[in-house]
Amino acid sequence: MVGLSLRAAVVEAVGCSPSRFPVCPQTLLPAASLLQLNGVRDACCKFLLSQLDPSNCLGIRGFADTHSCSDLLKSAHKYVLQHFVEVSKTEEFMLLPLKQVLDLISSDSLNVPSEEEVYRAVLSWVKHDVDSRRQHVPRLMKCVRLPLLSRDFLMSNVDTELLVRHHSECKDLLIEALKYHLMPEQRGVLGNSRTRPRRCEGASTVLFAVGGGSLFAIHGDCEAYDTRTDRWHMVASMSTRRARVGVAAIGNKLYAVGGYDGTSDLATVESYDPVTNSWQPEVSMGTRRSCLGVAVLHGLLYAAGGYDGASCLNSAERYDPLTGTWTSIAAMSTRRRYVRVATLDGNLYAVGGYDSSSHLATVEKFEPQVNTWTPIANMLSRRSSAGVAVLEGMLYVAGGNDGTSCLNSVERYNPKTNTWESVAPMNIRRSTHDLVAMDGWLYAVGGNDGSSSLNSIEKYNPRTNKWVAASCMFTRRSSVGVAVLELLNFPPPSSPTLSVSSTSL
Repeated sequence: MVGLSLRAAVVEAVGCSPSRFPVCPQTLLPAASLLQLNGVRDACCKFLLSQLDPSNCLGIRGFADTHSCSDLLKSAHKYVLQHFVEVSKTEEFMLLPLKQVLDLISSDSLNVPSEEEVYRAVLSWVKHDVDSRRQHVPRLMKCVRLPLLSRDFLMSNVDTELLVRHHSECKDLLIEALKYHLMPEQRGVLGNSRTRPRRCEGASTVLFAVGGGSLFAIHGDCEAYDTRTDRWHMVASMSTRRARVGVAAIGNKLYAVGGYDGTSDLATVESYDPVTNSWQPEVSMGTRRSCLGVAVLHGLLYAAGGYDGASCLNSAERYDPLTGTWTSIAAMSTRRRYVRVATLDGNLYAVGGYDSSSHLATVEKFEPQVNTWTPIANMLSRRSSAGVAVLEGMLYVAGGNDGTSCLNSVERYNPKTNTWESVAPMNIRRSTHDLVAMDGWLYAVGGNDGSSSLNSIEKYNPRTNKWVAASCMFTRRSSVGVAVLELLNFPPPSSPTLSVSSTSL
């Protein structure tokens, strides 16, 4: 009778609406589990899930673990990872045992704008009970990705922290981080789990189309395509209108490099932060470059070739966002304007272009550890202003201009055999477009078909060897720059109005 009375009380407490709980769900759920009232148990979990916020998510996660509520546990843990910055400032976080802190800060899925937030969280946790926790600093610091901190932060915050300096193991970690900064050409060799950027679980890939131009206009505005919703959204405009621009992503930021503003070729660089939906200036290149190629390798941004307003360039340089400095690297063997650059197997590939007299079929490879460019097999066709991207270990080159007409032909390079082969052509002839790999597809974005600028997109499936149309951009964009970010929250909070100049390309 007692069991039946308790069962009736639980059912009455929940009532007909599971979202209304006159009795605390944390009290109901154990009773419901004991009585095998799965509907009540599920209702309690659903209610607790709806109540998650940074101040209670750790407690709900612990409660779900204790009572074997696997779905609630998984959802609460995901919430903790996605809201780590806010969670790390709560009382619940300060009271976590060491093992749980280590598990969190070791996760590749931790959502943080920078590794500085992880370092600050660790120090706050230690200082909450410094006498008993100072001994754990070396174990904790092994999980903080110190090489990804800026050099200034390393020197002014980490190196000066007594809790860190007290342990010889931490000094070794600091030396490792500084070596990573001081020897950028060796980052491929120095890489380990502490140099790997974190990627938030649940993030979606978003394609950004930056700047470019159309008839009588050069654009400073940008738009982004969300694969989940198959929709384009306007995002914040750059501070400078840029066509013939190089665009690449490092971590959670986009970089717009050089380009042409309608009056002059640019050395300036700016970066886009999707969290704040804003662009900020970065350190300018050493050389003005439009029609350049850009790519990212081991966290370094490379800019190669282009046009400085007077001549085609074969020079190249790289930018380290950790130190905020540009450094010259070896020049290419060939001057290349309207060149594209991509990263494959730890090397850079500069593909095609125009040398002031002819459109090029030549390609050369840069090995950062020896600072040397070497030629590889020529493409099947001459191509400038082509789209270049890497997918599944192959270097794809799509469209471009051969000196006679815009192309729709596509070919790919196999680095294992040093050979090129043709694949299915695009549906539309394109040059001055951009090509990116996203979610196992290649996306050809915008460009010019020989008579007009394009807002059309098409994507290539390597499994079927076919191109299909994708959703069009709002704006026609030739000489556009494109890159992909993985974002947890999109679209951004505001959608700025379109802003273009009246200067012809």
